[in-house]
Amino acid sequence: MDTLIKLLKQNARLSCKELAAMTSMSEADVEKKIKEYEHSGVIKGYSAIVADDADEDNVTAFIEVKVTPKADCGFDDIAKTIMMYDEVESLTLMSGSFDLAITISGTNYKEIALFVAQRLSTIDGVISTTTHFTLKRYKEKGIFIEDEATDERGFVSP
Repeated sequence: MDTLIKLLKQNARLSCKELAAMTSMSEADVEKKIKEYEHSGVIKGYSAIVADDADEDNVTAFIEVKVTPKADCGFDDIAKTIMMYDEVESLTLMSGSFDLAITISGTNYKEIALFVAQRLSTIDGVISTTTHFTLKRYKEKGIFIEDEATDERGFVSP
């Protein structure tokens, strides 16, 4: 993976000047490369990782979906249908005991339950769903969500 992309994945707020110093590229080259990545679709967007208590009116769920793939298009048609819903934050084809993984957000548990019952489960080809609600995030994209007080007492062995 390109060093510039690695750095942007870790912290997209780094300035072109900082990125230039970290990559041995010129500031102008960094800016040009980022614009190329954005224009070509390599960089799809930027987002912030927000503490849970700052986003109190948000409930997140991870949904496992088993589907019957369609002839000639496999999982793509079902995935395209699912990803068009505004509630769907991410959708991934998986290996293992289920086929698709969906991350969804809503304002409450009932809203997510209604999405699963009325929209997701009624899609042609969806066999079953399993919904897991996020209770607490500890780390996301390499970032610690909550700074815990460190226990500096150490371990005592007998």
